[in-house]
Amino acid sequence: MLHQASIELKDLKLDTKIGTYGPDDVVPDDHLLDLTLWIDPKLVLIPQDGMDHVFDYDPLIIEIDLIAADGHYDTQERLMTRIVQACAKYQAIHALEISLRKGPVRRGSGSLGVKVSVDQATLHSMR
Repeated sequence: MLHQASIELKDLKLDTKIGTYGPDDVVPDDHLLDLTLWIDPKLVLIPQDGMDHVFDYDPLIIEIDLIAADGHYDTQERLMTRIVQACAKYQAIHALEISLRKGPVRRGSGSLGVKVSVDQATLHSMR
């Protein structure tokens, strides 16, 4: 039987600058990140309480914040790529799904985003 476990991060507001906008363009107020990390279930179904039994995601979130604030990005895709590269450094992450969206898009409404799923083989090739 195949067992899976995940850690889910939803609606993380990133302090980032993405895109180039003209005077009449709608400039997004927010860039929101969703990230699902697929990990070994042994890091979730633990025999006893303690940080040494789980995946410590705090350092990754700190790195994501640093990457997001690391200058101007022309595209959401480049920021996403750098976040995936940061995730690839962690052997505990077997696969991931990442989504980055901005809003509003038009007249104060809507969101526009990019999503990608990265499998174990792709993460391995990035390591």
